[in-house]
Parts: sequence; C-alpha cells; structure tokens
Amino acid sequence: MDVNHWAVIVAATSSFLLGGLWYSPALFLKPWNKAMGRTEEDNGHPARVFGLSFVFALVSAYIFAALLGPSPVLSESWKAGLLVGIGFVGMSFGINYQFANRPLSAFFIDGGYHTGQFVLYGIILGAWH
Repeated sequence: MDVNHWAVIVAATSSFLLGGLWYSPALFLKPWNKAMGRTEEDNGHPARVFGLSFVFALVSAYIFAALLGPSPVLSESWKAGLLVGIGFVGMSFGINYQFANRPLSAFFIDGGYHTGQFVLYGIILGAWH
C-alpha cells in the first residue's frame, strides 16, 4: 500500500494527544467515569493503556490512509474522516452501547472523540502527501 508512513505516525500521535485532552479532568474524565460506573482508581496500568492505545491509533491511521489512497485531497479527506468517525465508528459504538445498556452520555463522549480522531487523520493525511 502506498501511504505516507510519517503522516500516519503524526496522525496516530494526534489521536493520542486528542485522547489525552478529551479524557482529561479539563474535559470529559469525570462525566465519562460516571457514565461508565468507574473511578479514577479503576484505570489500568498507564504504560499498558497508553502503549496499546497508541498501537491501536497507529493501526487505524494506517488503514484510514490506505483507504484514502496515496494523494488524498484535503477538502475531501477531512470529510471522509467525519463520515468514518460518525458513520462507522460512532454508530458501531452506539450498537454496542445499547446492548451493554450504557448511557447515551458515554456514547456521545466516546463517539465524539473518535469522530475528532478521524477528522484529524483526514486533515493530516490530506495535507501531507
């Protein structure tokens, strides 16, 4: 597959940074923990959580880059990110969350993060060929 590996790494890093902000006390940590029935003590080992999260972000950025092709147009790639984030990832969360009887607040927090993640992927991959 013809993808810009550096752009994929930067896109994955942007996802990681967005997640750090999104799930921080400044934004959604407290409402997310409440919605999920968790406390801050329930968080796993940081090295494992952050390490695996980055690997997952790297895989998703690489696959998204492959779907966009070797020279994505910025004006289209961010829209593709929006559609993938809402339509595929967000709606998949919605299905799982309904069967798991999770609250809509958790769905909107998690779905919003992943929509932002794929929009960032689209911007980075569309701007950097």
